[in-house]
Amino acid sequence: MSLARLLDDQTSRLDTLAMLLEEERALLLTGQPDGRTLQRLADDKAHLHDLLESTEAKRAGIQQRLGYAPGPAGARQAAEDAECLPHWQATLDAARRVARLNTGNGHLLSVRMTHNQRTLDYIHRLADPDTYAADGRASLQSRRLDARA
Repeated sequence: MSLARLLDDQTSRLDTLAMLLEEERALLLTGQPDGRTLQRLADDKAHLHDLLESTEAKRAGIQQRLGYAPGPAGARQAAEDAECLPHWQATLDAARRVARLNTGNGHLLSVRMTHNQRTLDYIHRLADPDTYAADGRASLQSRRLDARA
């Protein structure tokens, strides 16, 4: 397999991963994301990740066997020598896009988890007001459940 073809495969898989991440982002921005769809997306992302790792290992192995330095500098030189530098650049651009989307989704998940934890903490305090708070103080709320919760 030529380096250009290998890089095109990587770029295609990265583009597919970006689409999955965009779909995940859209779901995370809804009020109540569908858990089954999120699980399907997680499975699809894991499968793509495995394929990307396999292809990257193959590319790095070829790079090493041909005597190029390891890492990005050697990969760039190999792409330049194989006259497929635009393919290498497209792969890097796709990888950067995926990284940005993944970081953004991670932030959305973190915000959602923090919100959910605060909601659960509030419910627990309402249900058992004698429970100590994170600062070590006992809540002084009445034992009645607040219907506004």
